[in-house]
Amino acid sequence: MKHFIVEIQYKAPIEEVSQTTPKHREFLQKGYERGWLLLSGPQNPKVGGIVVCKAPSLAEIQAYFAQDPYSLAGLSEYKFTEFEPVKYAPLAEAWVKE
Repeated sequence: MKHFIVEIQYKAPIEEVSQTTPKHREFLQKGYERGWLLLSGPQNPKVGGIVVCKAPSLAEIQAYFAQDPYSLAGLSEYKFTEFEPVKYAPLAEAWVKE
């Protein structure tokens, strides 16, 4: 598996984005259940979000996020940064090595 930081940048006012947030979080839950997501949350200030995740390839994580309700509604754009975790807290070891 490859590891990624996904930066979500909103393209619409937060008031508009907030209307889709419940659907976005339901979508993310599917990634957690799949074992691909480790953590996620909004940036401060609320101009977007950050997701730490893994997937078999960049193409697969991009395809996954293409189905995000934010993306489907044209509310956000995504930056994908692949990285190699070499140090991590013991509680993350199983997720990183999986």
